[in-house]
Amino acid sequence: MFDIRLNDRGDVVLSGRFDAAQVDKAKTVFDRLAATAVVDFKDLNYISSAGLGVLMATQKRLTDSGHKLKLKNVSGHIRDVFNIARFDLIFDIQ
Repeated sequence: MFDIRLNDRGDVVLSGRFDAAQVDKAKTVFDRLAATAVVDFKDLNYISSAGLGVLMATQKRLTDSGHKLKLKNVSGHIRDVFNIARFDLIFDIQ
């Protein structure tokens, strides 16, 4: 199960498994972001390469306009995925 929503502060909150089957659902939220945004990974259990692709496309689009994604509450195993893919050099992981 995957859920994506905006909380009362405007942070993107992810939970469950972010895989290829969830790309369209995620894009509806990420495509609406127009400024620097926080993405809360606290309840995210898994992210696939398709999920990483959505984050990367959003990061590129925001960076082109002087903004970015800030990732917080990234678990150890998901942080390892970012490190192995060298995405830790692209994203602001708090």
